[in-house]
Amino acid sequence: MNNFTITVPATSANLGPGFDSVGIALTKYASFHCEPSDAWHFIVPEADRPFIPAGTDNLVYQAASFTAREYGQKELIPCVVTSSNEVPVSRGLGSSSTAVVAGIELANQLLGLDLSEQEKVVVACKIEGHPDNVAPAICGGIVIAHYDYDVPKYVKLTNGVQSLQWLTIVPDFHLKTEEARDLLPKHFSYKEAVYASSTGNVLVAALAQHDWKLAGEMMEKDRFHQVYRSPLLPDFAPVSKALKTAGSAGTYVSGAGPTMIGLFEELEEKEVEELRSVFPHLHFESLRTDTEGVRVEVHAHQEVSEA
Repeated sequence: MNNFTITVPATSANLGPGFDSVGIALTKYASFHCEPSDAWHFIVPEADRPFIPAGTDNLVYQAASFTAREYGQKELIPCVVTSSNEVPVSRGLGSSSTAVVAGIELANQLLGLDLSEQEKVVVACKIEGHPDNVAPAICGGIVIAHYDYDVPKYVKLTNGVQSLQWLTIVPDFHLKTEEARDLLPKHFSYKEAVYASSTGNVLVAALAQHDWKLAGEMMEKDRFHQVYRSPLLPDFAPVSKALKTAGSAGTYVSGAGPTMIGLFEELEEKEVEELRSVFPHLHFESLRTDTEGVRVEVHAHQEVSEA
């Protein structure tokens, strides 16, 4: 078996009102180098070791094992998996989805499944329960998806999105998705549901039409989750105001948070530096849209010639 490296982009979910259904792949990556071994072992960057296990309880292995069972396979060739991770854990940039998607691709490679993009999305949705992060991690671009415990339906937008800049603002604390979900209401009134869904509809139409100003406006009108989660993010209001002054189309809470993201058509590094000086406790990074999604590089065995 050849060694291979799986690379998965970070993702940002919801984009405001696209709750559990809209996500984007970003130019920030987690990589997993896989080599055959006698037993499973995951070599994790030191900073991630408190959060990511080294054995078969690792989410990458769990996702690979799930994928194998889905396709009637019980055994996976043991591997040593060495990860290199730019995606911060539990910060709203799809760290768990990078692991799930890497696990699906790991099983795909080890078992020779030759899975299609659609088949990967199906398995990922079965594992995650919703497509907002896993679909763009697999497909790249901006993905609008629906999943009702059947075959997911999704649309991928890639044309014209490469030029956009997504300014990520990452606080120095973790926020688990489960905790953030506990803050959400169990029910909406009919009037509120109509308002929230119509906002999401216009967001998607604006993204498809490249009307970034309107898309940014809709991001900030979300009623599904941001109004309930933003109290956990004391910097959300002042950051949003500062980004608007810097020219952002809109600011939203990425996934369950705590990362915040501002959408820009143009943003110079000097403007980012000014924001860093105002909010020195936050990490600012300007990213682009990844349009490729998960990818695999196979490292062929090299024969050693005798002298």
